[in-house]
Amino acid sequence: MKINRFISSSLLLLLVQLGFAQNKVSKEISGQIFEQSTSVESVNIINNTTQVTAVSDANGGFSIVAKEGDVLVFSAVNLEGYKKRITAEDMNAGRIQIKMTAKEVELKEVVVNENANITAENLGIIPYGQKKYTPAERKVYTATSTSVDKLLNKISGRTAMLKKEVNVEKKEALFRKMEYLFEENYYTERLRIPVADIKGFQLYCVDDADFAVSLNTKNKTMSMFLLTDLARKYLIILENEK
Repeated sequence: MKINRFISSSLLLLLVQLGFAQNKVSKEISGQIFEQSTSVESVNIINNTTQVTAVSDANGGFSIVAKEGDVLVFSAVNLEGYKKRITAEDMNAGRIQIKMTAKEVELKEVVVNENANITAENLGIIPYGQKKYTPAERKVYTATSTSVDKLLNKISGRTAMLKKEVNVEKKEALFRKMEYLFEENYYTERLRIPVADIKGFQLYCVDDADFAVSLNTKNKTMSMFLLTDLARKYLIILENEK
């Protein structure tokens, strides 16, 4: 009887040890990196225990060999550093999701010019007719103004992210123009777009290249013509989603 109990206890201990050892075995796990809801490219990942490295792809995805207890360190030029200790749950799932935070940039003091007639052009600081950049465009210009900047920022992924900011900024400007030009009843009565889907339809429209040109050139007639066709396509999409 005692022998049977001893054998049973030994088997149980062996199974526990095997299970523990199995969790400590290294294997390749995958993951995806986000900054808010946007996937992040070119983030450097290093396993602090083994010094194995990886870099996130265009969709924020990555894969790296690790085991339970290893610490992964995530870093990028424009993001706050992040550390993740791999747990048994992570090993079982084989996939992790990482949320990083953009670095806060301390702004210098800004003095508002109360005299709107005094400009840098009037003072001769910059020539007349020089291209004016939006904040996002200025960041891209700075990041790509020299060959060294281009190379360093391409490696770090900063240029790609700044270009995304420019695209977002342009879409926001187009979105505001649509809100100004067309009232809600135009969408519901003329285009038959449900009230709850107006915002989604506006976002759908600003992605259309021809419509974006019509808004930027202030051609309202062309915009209205294109809206009719875009509304027809969008209603088909809504119908298919039901």
